[in-house]
Amino acid sequence: MDKVPGDRVRLIACGAIAREILAVLAANGLSHVDVACLPALLHNHPQKIAPAVEEAIAKARGQGYATIAVAYADCGTGGLLDAVCERQGVLRIAGPHCFSFFQGNERFLAEADDNMRTFWLTDFFVRQFEAFFARPYKLDRHPEMRDMLFGHYERCIYVAQTEDRALDAKAEAIAERLKLRYERRFTGYGDLAPALRRMAEARAR
Repeated sequence: MDKVPGDRVRLIACGAIAREILAVLAANGLSHVDVACLPALLHNHPQKIAPAVEEAIAKARGQGYATIAVAYADCGTGGLLDAVCERQGVLRIAGPHCFSFFQGNERFLAEADDNMRTFWLTDFFVRQFEAFFARPYKLDRHPEMRDMLFGHYERCIYVAQTEDRALDAKAEAIAERLKLRYERRFTGYGDLAPALRRMAEARAR
């Protein structure tokens, strides 16, 4: 197999933010970045994220990539993903979750106490609510699961990457279904855009 050119960057990305990553790369002319997405459903099994990323790093190195970056937040790995990135010498996006870097990590940390009782939605999770939450936890057939899973939340905040009235309506309906106070914040791509630009500029020279 032919090796990739030395000036290209392999970005190992969470499938839940693939749409946003591709939009940022296109808007910034970062055509030298090659994206490899891992399954978004890993979010339902965060203990599998770090091993999957490490395997993807090894694969990228075998393909000849000199520069590799990771487009994940911690995503519930409890620091295990950071340990992989440090061991492998690769960068990752700062932040505990994607909804943190979308609205800005500084704001997320400043509101830490309030955030403890917040259920977060992004464009992706609004679109995929049934696949990620409703069906796996059988919310339709077992409504008591709502109280078990979401009873400790007080509000639902939708951090919107795009202006989409259909998604807005769907997000509000999700909050009503979960019996949570609803709030929408348009954030765009937040810290994702500058993080991806830094990763792209870190390529080997």
